[in-house]
Amino acid sequence: QVQLVESGGDLVQPGGSLRLSCVASGSIFSIYAMGWYRQAPGKQRELVAAITGGGRSNYADSVKGRFTISRDNAKNTVYLQMNSLKPEDTAVYYCNADLISTGTFRRTSYWGQGTQVTVSS
Repeated sequence: QVQLVESGGDLVQPGGSLRLSCVASGSIFSIYAMGWYRQAPGKQRELVAAITGGGRSNYADSVKGRFTISRDNAKNTVYLQMNSLKPEDTAVYYCNADLISTGTFRRTSYWGQGTQVTVSS
């Protein structure tokens, strides 16, 4: 059994900052890429940022220069530092991990339950 648990979502004013965290736990053999996606009401889920085990990252154009993804491999944790937040960043943010569990030894994508980020004055 593998679990991804996000935290850090909140209500913040435009221009503010938030830091999201996601911890992967359970029967994990190895984690490859980890990432953050978001889904706003009425829209499709979209990639925000992703990071490989070696630390290479990529970002959606809409968040480049404002968001920073990082990870702590020893803690199976991925972070998303969000600065200069805009109302259009409002969404449910989901953590994703591409990993191999000791239960199946198959590379599988796992998702967290999501954390709400609301940017509003």
